[in-house]
Amino acid sequence: MTLLRSIFVAAAFGLAATLPTTAADISGAGATFPFPIYAKWADAYKKETGIGLNYQSIGSGGGIKQILARTVTFGASDMPLKAADLDKGGLIQFPTVLGGVVAVINVEGIKPGGIILDGPTLSRIFLGEVKTWNDAAIATLNPGLKLPAQSIVVVHRSDGSGTTAIFTNYLSKVSAEWKSKVGSNTAVEWPVGIGAKGNEGVANNVAQTRGSVGYVEYAYAKQNKLTFTSLVNREGKTVAPTAISFQASAANANWTGTPGFGVMLTNEAGATAWPISGATFILIHKQPKDAAAAGEALRFFAWAFAKGGAMAEALDYVPLPMNVVAAIQKVWAVEVKDAGGKPIFALSH
Repeated sequence: MTLLRSIFVAAAFGLAATLPTTAADISGAGATFPFPIYAKWADAYKKETGIGLNYQSIGSGGGIKQILARTVTFGASDMPLKAADLDKGGLIQFPTVLGGVVAVINVEGIKPGGIILDGPTLSRIFLGEVKTWNDAAIATLNPGLKLPAQSIVVVHRSDGSGTTAIFTNYLSKVSAEWKSKVGSNTAVEWPVGIGAKGNEGVANNVAQTRGSVGYVEYAYAKQNKLTFTSLVNREGKTVAPTAISFQASAANANWTGTPGFGVMLTNEAGATAWPISGATFILIHKQPKDAAAAGEALRFFAWAFAKGGAMAEALDYVPLPMNVVAAIQKVWAVEVKDAGGKPIFALSH
């Protein structure tokens, strides 16, 4: 059993921890999008420092609720909070890695990347308007591909999800009908389909359901050997999900000019850009209840920025540019303080 699979089993029983918890361990909760890389980082960090990460992979909505309730040291969300919400909660926000959301399907005879969809067609599938795999909208994009007259089963998230926020943000940009009827958020009123909890839940449902389509962070598609689709991007180019195409979507991102580094990376310009890309974010209190625990969390992410890039790339996440990392650590040093007003993180770390 792989490390990642064993963690998924733990999550199913409500544990969602990479290793047994000790008094010095770091607690966090939230997004399932980055769970594979946080698990990998946690395992390496535990071996190097003896400090573990107890991370609950419960979805972005749950992570936001838990950090606001101060029941964890940090929350995690794939949907960046707005400046007003950060101020109201007394929080800072920073990205950790970039990744891509992919449409995954279970259609016999089609290999990963072997079917092409565009934004309008994808939105019509999730609106319930394109009902079979041999629909003219799909067939036109895939001349010569043998498509079955099989009903499409839509699988979507049932929990509050940053992956959903990224996916529906994209659909809202490429479809006026989607924007007006459904919109974009961590949770929406889905017109059709069956719900599943977490990226892992959607991945499992798609794997088990013939004719299905869902959306997951790319690492889940890769780990579960799911068939992903290619997509037509904003420039009209057909692209596959890769670290290079995820990085291309962030090439012109204005990280430091956006409050809380809260950049959305959907439907970005660029011939090689993957159209459903995004960053994943950490939320931590400016004046944490437990300053020592907050310091441990920041040291963990500092270590990840310095030493975790290759691990991220192995799972097809994209490490942040070093100038963004420097800007993030400056925010830590200036804004995160203990009860006496002393900075918890020093730039010399």
